[in-house]
Amino acid sequence: MEIRHLRQLADAVPVAMLVVDRRSRVIAANQAANAIFGPSLTDRPFVTVVRHPSVNHALDWVLDPESGPPPHDDPDLPPPGPTIQKLRATLSAQGRDRACVVTVGPLVIDGARGASIAIEDSSGVEQAEQMRRDFVANVSHELRTPLTALMGFIETLRGPARNDPAARDRFLDIMEREANRMNRLVADLLSLSRVEGDERRRPVQDVDLSGMVRSVAATLAPAARNAGVSLDVEKVPTEPVIIAGDNDQILQVFHNLIENAVKYGGSGGVVRLSLAHVPHEPVLRGPGWAVTVADEGEGIDPLHLPRLTERFYRADTHRSREKGGTGLGLAIVKHIINRHRGRLRIESEKGQGSRFTVILPERKGRG
Repeated sequence: MEIRHLRQLADAVPVAMLVVDRRSRVIAANQAANAIFGPSLTDRPFVTVVRHPSVNHALDWVLDPESGPPPHDDPDLPPPGPTIQKLRATLSAQGRDRACVVTVGPLVIDGARGASIAIEDSSGVEQAEQMRRDFVANVSHELRTPLTALMGFIETLRGPARNDPAARDRFLDIMEREANRMNRLVADLLSLSRVEGDERRRPVQDVDLSGMVRSVAATLAPAARNAGVSLDVEKVPTEPVIIAGDNDQILQVFHNLIENAVKYGGSGGVVRLSLAHVPHEPVLRGPGWAVTVADEGEGIDPLHLPRLTERFYRADTHRSREKGGTGLGLAIVKHIINRHRGRLRIESEKGQGSRFTVILPERKGRG
């Protein structure tokens, strides 16, 4: 095959691809390869582009079968054959490490032996798998703690506390609290699963945003009074503000945010709710409506803000569990807002309270 045809073929391949001649010099590289390894790859020795012993050994064997096969210790990939080699390798380029699957195969270039090297970046797959493992580990931990407590108290009630009414009542109260904690966790896990399943479907219901915020505030007013917190809705207009959304999910977003503000806002404080029109929001690429939930609590260290919407991430683990949090509320909020093509903005400083702002797209042609 002629070199110009090889270059055209490489450009048509969706993954990073390099072509080398019999001297292991790069003679063609597509745009995907340039994106990983940088520009000006042609006319360079392959070893200066991909500095990985296993990949270079595989290339040597393809170019010269008499040099012997490379080592093989990956049971998920086929063993090396006399032609195509496939291996996993972590490649370093432009200051970044990438987990890749590399396929090296023979080519005939202008009558001489050469090789193609296809590189599939599997970093995203590796990251998703790690997230799955972390999620399973976190769920197991969150369930194991209350389960261990329940089992311990059951054993005690069957033994030393069998005939102790005071101890029995105290243990039953704790068991009820731990059972409720597990029930909340399971409910949040199911809710998160449903939200993720719907995330690619645009909601089309009419939702009255101002009415929704006022309704949630009225529902949570008794809990706020019991916590010594007042809810201020003066900056929420009384006239309807209609957007396209999922009524139940939008309700869940504001219930979660306002309930959190009441829990962490501090006794004697005020949780202020506001709804304002945004003429242009860059992320939405157009106008929208912003609902802000602001409290006067202890605030959050800015170090934690980028991770607050991660599953099971807590800025203060002990306090969150003490308040009944599952560590999934803000993750659910984030996914719901993503489904609505909106934006969540979190602002906070230690000792200065917190502001959670939800910006949702304005309904076209509607108020």
